[in-house]
Amino acid sequence: MAREYVGGGMVGQLAARWDELERHRKEEEAARWREERERLERSAEFLHALAEVAEVLTRAHLLAEGCHRHKGEWRRLREST
Repeated sequence: MAREYVGGGMVGQLAARWDELERHRKEEEAARWREERERLERSAEFLHALAEVAEVLTRAHLLAEGCHRHKGEWRRLREST
């Protein structure tokens, strides 16, 4: 950001205060975005772990029900007579 000299006195003080407030606002906004990104990353990690558990449980259930995988698809085992 380019700096612009606005002089001293009241106008200069107001400009300096405005810059300080704007800088502070931007820092707070950046901190909020960092916190939101971290929260979303934690949520994504939890959902990934949950998906893995769901897959393991699904496989276990299908195997217990007598299914097997054939070319990537789950199929029931044929009963021999």
